Amino acid sequence: MKKEEITSLHRTAQNVREEIIKLTAGGGCFIGASLSCVELIVYLYKVFLNLEIQQLNNPERNYLFLSKGHDVPSLYSMFTELGWFEKSRLLNHLKTNDHIYWHPNRKIPGVEFHSGSLGHLLSVAMGVAIDCKIKGFTNKIIVILGDGELNEGSIWEGLLVASAYKLDNLIIVVDRNKFQANERTEELIPLEPLADKFKAFGCNVQRIDGHSFVEINNAFNSLDFNSHKPSAIIADTIRGKGLPSIEERADRWFCKFTHEEIEDLLVELKGGDKTQLSSETIIAR
Repeated sequence: MKKEEITSLHRTAQNVREEIIKLTAGGGCFIGASLSCVELIVYLYKVFLNLEIQQLNNPERNYLFLSKGHDVPSLYSMFTELGWFEKSRLLNHLKTNDHIYWHPNRKIPGVEFHSGSLGHLLSVAMGVAIDCKIKGFTNKIIVILGDGELNEGSIWEGLLVASAYKLDNLIIVVDRNKFQANERTEELIPLEPLADKFKAFGCNVQRIDGHSFVEINNAFNSLDFNSHKPSAIIADTIRGKGLPSIEERADRWFCKFTHEEIEDLLVELKGGDKTQLSSETIIAR
Protein backbone atom coordinates (compact mmCIF):
# COMPACT_ATOMS: atom_id res chain seq x y z
CA MET A 1 0.00 0.00 0.00
CA LYS A 2 1.15 3.53 -0.72
CA LYS A 3 1.95 5.80 2.20
CA GLU A 4 -0.78 8.23 1.15
CA GLU A 5 -3.40 5.47 1.19
CA ILE A 6 -2.35 4.28 4.64
CA THR A 7 -2.49 7.86 5.93
CA SER A 8 -6.00 8.27 4.52
CA LEU A 9 -7.14 5.02 6.14
CA HIS A 10 -5.75 6.10 9.52
CA ARG A 11 -7.57 9.42 9.18
CA THR A 12 -10.84 7.62 8.48
CA ALA A 13 -10.25 5.28 11.44
CA GLN A 14 -9.73 8.29 13.70
CA ASN A 15 -12.99 9.82 12.49
CA VAL A 16 -14.85 6.56 13.07
CA ARG A 17 -13.46 6.31 16.61
CA GLU A 18 -14.64 9.85 17.35
CA GLU A 19 -18.19 8.94 16.39
CA ILE A 20 -18.10 5.72 18.41
CA ILE A 21 -17.05 7.67 21.49
CA LYS A 22 -19.88 10.16 20.98
CA LEU A 23 -22.38 7.31 20.70
CA THR A 24 -21.74 6.51 24.37
CA ALA A 25 -23.97 9.48 25.26
CA GLY A 26 -27.64 8.95 26.00
CA GLY A 27 -28.20 5.25 26.45
CA GLY A 28 -24.58 4.31 25.81
CA CYS A 29 -23.08 1.71 23.48
CA PHE A 30 -20.68 -1.24 23.31
CA ILE A 31 -17.61 0.95 23.02
CA GLY A 32 -14.81 -1.52 23.80
CA ALA A 33 -15.56 -4.07 21.10
CA SER A 34 -16.53 -1.37 18.60
CA LEU A 35 -13.15 0.30 18.95
CA SER A 36 -11.29 -2.99 18.50
CA CYS A 37 -12.63 -3.65 15.00
CA VAL A 38 -12.31 -0.14 13.51
CA GLU A 39 -9.34 -0.85 11.22
CA LEU A 40 -11.03 -4.00 9.91
CA ILE A 41 -14.26 -2.15 9.10
CA VAL A 42 -12.43 0.81 7.56
CA TYR A 43 -10.22 -1.36 5.36
CA LEU A 44 -13.06 -3.53 4.12
CA TYR A 45 -15.30 -0.63 3.13
CA LYS A 46 -12.58 1.69 1.84
CA VAL A 47 -10.46 -0.88 -0.02
CA PHE A 48 -11.73 -4.43 -0.37
CA LEU A 49 -15.50 -4.43 -0.78
CA ASN A 50 -15.58 -1.89 -3.61
CA LEU A 51 -19.19 -0.99 -2.78
CA GLU A 52 -21.19 2.07 -3.75
CA ILE A 53 -24.57 2.82 -2.24
CA GLN A 54 -26.13 2.41 -5.70
CA GLN A 55 -24.90 -1.21 -5.74
CA LEU A 56 -26.54 -2.36 -2.52
CA ASN A 57 -29.28 -4.23 -4.39
CA ASN A 58 -26.93 -5.80 -6.93
CA PRO A 59 -26.82 -9.56 -6.19
CA GLU A 60 -23.28 -9.75 -7.60
CA ARG A 61 -21.91 -7.23 -5.09
CA ASN A 62 -19.49 -8.19 -2.35
CA TYR A 63 -21.24 -8.76 0.99
CA LEU A 64 -20.22 -7.99 4.56
CA PHE A 65 -22.11 -9.52 7.48
CA LEU A 66 -21.37 -8.08 10.93
CA SER A 67 -22.13 -11.11 13.08
CA LYS A 68 -20.87 -9.43 16.26
CA GLY A 69 -23.74 -6.99 16.03
CA HIS A 70 -22.86 -5.03 19.15
CA ASP A 71 -20.06 -3.45 17.08
CA VAL A 72 -22.64 -1.52 15.09
CA PRO A 73 -21.30 1.89 16.26
CA SER A 74 -18.22 1.14 14.14
CA LEU A 75 -20.37 0.10 11.18
CA TYR A 76 -22.75 3.08 11.29
CA SER A 77 -19.88 5.52 11.81
CA MET A 78 -18.19 4.04 8.73
CA PHE A 79 -21.39 4.51 6.75
CA THR A 80 -21.26 8.23 7.55
CA GLU A 81 -17.66 8.36 6.30
CA LEU A 82 -18.85 6.80 3.04
CA GLY A 83 -21.65 9.37 2.77
CA TRP A 84 -24.36 6.70 2.95
CA PHE A 85 -26.15 8.84 5.50
CA GLU A 86 -25.44 12.11 7.29
CA LYS A 87 -23.52 12.15 10.54
CA SER A 88 -26.34 14.15 12.07
CA ARG A 89 -28.49 11.01 11.82
CA LEU A 90 -26.34 9.44 14.52
CA LEU A 91 -28.05 11.92 16.85
CA ASN A 92 -31.02 9.55 16.65
CA HIS A 93 -29.06 6.82 18.38
CA LEU A 94 -31.55 4.95 20.58
CA LYS A 95 -34.42 7.30 19.71
CA THR A 96 -37.78 5.88 18.67
CA ASN A 97 -37.97 7.91 15.45
CA ASP A 98 -35.13 6.01 13.73
CA HIS A 99 -33.52 2.59 13.47
CA ILE A 100 -30.06 3.56 14.79
CA TYR A 101 -29.86 1.14 17.68
CA TRP A 102 -27.48 -1.14 19.60
CA HIS A 103 -27.46 -3.76 16.84
CA PRO A 104 -27.65 -3.68 13.02
CA ASN A 105 -31.06 -3.13 11.44
CA ARG A 106 -31.75 -3.91 7.78
CA LYS A 107 -33.78 -0.72 7.49
CA ILE A 108 -30.42 1.08 7.45
CA PRO A 109 -29.02 0.97 3.88
CA GLY A 110 -25.86 -1.13 3.86
CA VAL A 111 -26.88 -3.53 6.63
CA GLU A 112 -27.16 -6.97 5.03
CA PHE A 113 -28.88 -8.75 7.91
CA HIS A 114 -30.02 -8.21 11.49
CA SER A 115 -27.54 -9.46 14.07
CA GLY A 116 -27.11 -9.47 17.81
CA SER A 117 -27.90 -13.08 18.70
CA LEU A 118 -24.35 -14.30 18.38
CA GLY A 119 -23.47 -17.32 16.29
CA HIS A 120 -26.11 -16.79 13.60
CA LEU A 121 -24.57 -14.80 10.78
CA LEU A 122 -21.88 -17.25 9.75
CA SER A 123 -24.67 -19.56 8.61
CA VAL A 124 -26.46 -16.68 6.87
CA ALA A 125 -23.23 -15.71 5.08
CA MET A 126 -22.70 -19.33 4.08
CA GLY A 127 -26.16 -19.46 2.56
CA VAL A 128 -25.37 -16.39 0.48
CA ALA A 129 -21.98 -17.87 -0.50
CA ILE A 130 -23.63 -21.10 -1.67
CA ASP A 131 -26.25 -19.17 -3.63
CA CYS A 132 -23.60 -17.03 -5.32
CA LYS A 133 -21.60 -20.11 -6.30
CA ILE A 134 -24.69 -21.78 -7.78
CA LYS A 135 -25.35 -18.66 -9.84
CA GLY A 136 -21.75 -18.50 -11.05
CA PHE A 137 -20.96 -15.16 -9.38
CA THR A 138 -17.37 -14.25 -8.52
CA ASN A 139 -18.20 -11.95 -5.60
CA LYS A 140 -16.89 -12.42 -2.07
CA ILE A 141 -18.82 -12.89 1.16
CA ILE A 142 -17.19 -11.65 4.37
CA VAL A 143 -18.46 -12.27 7.89
CA ILE A 144 -16.94 -10.62 10.97
CA LEU A 145 -17.11 -12.74 14.11
CA GLY A 146 -16.26 -11.89 17.68
CA ASP A 147 -13.89 -14.24 19.46
CA GLY A 148 -16.33 -14.72 22.34
CA GLU A 149 -18.91 -15.63 19.71
CA LEU A 150 -16.79 -18.68 18.88
CA ASN A 151 -18.19 -20.34 21.99
CA GLU A 152 -21.43 -20.85 20.05
CA GLY A 153 -21.71 -24.36 18.67
CA SER A 154 -23.41 -23.04 15.53
CA ILE A 155 -20.08 -21.50 14.48
CA TRP A 156 -18.28 -24.83 14.38
CA GLU A 157 -21.24 -26.62 12.80
CA GLY A 158 -21.23 -23.92 10.14
CA LEU A 159 -17.52 -24.35 9.49
CA LEU A 160 -18.04 -28.04 8.86
CA VAL A 161 -20.66 -27.22 6.23
CA ALA A 162 -18.57 -24.41 4.70
CA SER A 163 -15.69 -26.82 4.30
CA ALA A 164 -17.92 -29.57 2.90
CA TYR A 165 -19.33 -27.18 0.28
CA LYS A 166 -15.86 -25.86 -0.55
CA LEU A 167 -16.86 -22.24 -0.04
CA ASP A 168 -13.69 -20.51 -1.18
CA ASN A 169 -15.74 -17.34 -1.74
CA LEU A 170 -16.33 -17.09 2.03
CA ILE A 171 -13.96 -15.05 4.23
CA ILE A 172 -14.27 -15.32 8.00
CA VAL A 173 -12.68 -12.48 9.97
CA VAL A 174 -12.31 -12.94 13.72
CA ASP A 175 -11.96 -9.80 15.84
CA ARG A 176 -9.66 -11.42 18.40
CA ASN A 177 -9.73 -8.85 21.20
CA LYS A 178 -9.56 -11.64 23.81
CA PHE A 179 -12.70 -10.60 25.69
CA GLN A 180 -16.19 -11.99 25.85
CA ALA A 181 -18.43 -9.38 27.44
CA ASN A 182 -16.78 -8.68 30.81
CA GLU A 183 -14.52 -11.75 30.94
CA ARG A 184 -11.25 -12.66 29.26
CA THR A 185 -11.82 -15.46 26.78
CA GLU A 186 -8.90 -17.52 28.01
CA GLU A 187 -10.20 -17.36 31.58
CA LEU A 188 -13.76 -18.26 30.59
CA ILE A 189 -13.55 -20.88 27.82
CA PRO A 190 -10.03 -20.92 26.33
CA LEU A 191 -9.93 -20.65 22.52
CA GLU A 192 -6.26 -21.17 21.81
CA PRO A 193 -4.71 -22.60 19.74
CA LEU A 194 -7.32 -20.85 17.61
CA ALA A 195 -5.54 -21.04 14.25
CA ASP A 196 -5.17 -24.79 14.61
CA LYS A 197 -8.89 -25.12 15.31
CA PHE A 198 -9.84 -23.30 12.11
CA LYS A 199 -7.36 -25.38 10.14
CA ALA A 200 -8.83 -28.57 11.60
CA PHE A 201 -12.26 -27.44 10.39
CA GLY A 202 -11.00 -27.06 6.83
CA CYS A 203 -10.09 -23.38 6.54
CA ASN A 204 -7.11 -21.58 5.05
CA VAL A 205 -5.90 -19.55 8.02
CA GLN A 206 -3.87 -16.37 8.51
CA ARG A 207 -3.17 -14.53 11.76
CA ILE A 208 -2.45 -10.80 11.67
CA ASP A 209 -2.28 -7.57 13.65
CA GLY A 210 -5.84 -6.31 13.25
CA HIS A 211 -4.77 -2.69 13.72
CA SER A 212 -2.14 -2.71 10.95
CA PHE A 213 -3.53 -1.67 7.58
CA VAL A 214 -0.43 -3.13 5.93
CA GLU A 215 -0.98 -6.55 7.48
CA ILE A 216 -4.72 -6.45 6.80
CA ASN A 217 -4.07 -5.54 3.18
CA ASN A 218 -1.44 -8.25 2.76
CA ALA A 219 -3.80 -10.84 4.22
CA PHE A 220 -6.66 -10.00 1.88
CA ASN A 221 -4.38 -9.75 -1.14
CA SER A 222 -3.02 -13.23 -0.47
CA LEU A 223 -6.40 -14.99 -0.17
CA ASP A 224 -6.74 -18.04 -2.41
CA PHE A 225 -10.16 -18.09 -4.04
CA ASN A 226 -9.44 -21.28 -5.96
CA SER A 227 -8.48 -23.47 -3.00
CA HIS A 228 -11.93 -25.03 -2.45
CA LYS A 229 -11.60 -23.94 1.19
CA PRO A 230 -13.12 -21.06 3.17
CA SER A 231 -10.63 -18.51 4.46
CA ALA A 232 -10.22 -17.43 8.07
CA ILE A 233 -8.32 -14.31 9.11
CA ILE A 234 -7.70 -14.10 12.85
CA ALA A 235 -7.09 -10.43 13.59
CA ASP A 236 -5.44 -9.82 16.96
CA THR A 237 -6.88 -6.58 18.32
CA ILE A 238 -7.14 -4.54 21.51
CA ARG A 239 -10.47 -3.87 23.14
CA GLY A 240 -10.92 -0.11 23.50
CA LYS A 241 -8.13 0.59 20.99
CA GLY A 242 -7.23 4.27 20.81
CA LEU A 243 -8.17 5.11 24.39
CA PRO A 244 -5.42 3.92 26.77
CA SER A 245 -7.61 4.68 29.80
CA ILE A 246 -10.12 1.98 28.80
CA GLU A 247 -8.00 -0.41 26.73
CA GLU A 248 -8.28 -4.07 27.79
CA ARG A 249 -10.56 -3.25 30.69
CA ALA A 250 -13.33 -5.74 31.42
CA ASP A 251 -15.48 -3.00 32.96
CA ARG A 252 -15.35 -0.93 29.78
CA TRP A 253 -17.43 -3.31 27.65
CA PHE A 254 -20.63 -1.27 27.54
CA CYS A 255 -20.44 2.38 28.60
CA LYS A 256 -22.66 5.40 29.04
CA PHE A 257 -20.60 8.55 29.48
CA THR A 258 -21.51 12.14 30.31
CA HIS A 259 -20.75 14.90 27.81
CA GLU A 260 -17.80 15.96 29.97
CA GLU A 261 -16.39 12.43 30.02
CA ILE A 262 -16.87 12.16 26.25
CA GLU A 263 -14.92 15.36 25.69
CA ASP A 264 -12.10 14.04 27.88
CA LEU A 265 -12.03 10.80 25.86
CA LEU A 266 -11.93 12.70 22.58
CA VAL A 267 -8.97 14.68 23.89
CA GLU A 268 -7.31 11.40 24.87
CA LEU A 269 -7.98 10.00 21.39
CA LYS A 270 -6.15 12.99 19.93
CA GLY A 271 -3.12 12.43 22.12
CA GLY A 272 -4.15 14.77 24.91
CA ASP A 273 -4.16 17.89 22.75
CA LYS A 274 -7.43 19.70 23.39
CA THR A 275 -6.62 22.32 20.76
CA GLN A 276 -7.22 19.66 18.08
CA LEU A 277 -10.91 19.46 18.95
CA SER A 278 -12.96 21.32 16.38
CA SER A 279 -16.20 23.13 17.14
CA GLU A 280 -18.04 20.24 15.47
CA THR A 281 -16.31 17.53 17.49
CA ILE A 282 -18.64 17.74 20.48
CA ILE A 283 -22.26 17.45 19.47
CA ALA A 284 -25.00 17.79 22.05
CA ARG A 285 -26.84 14.49 22.19
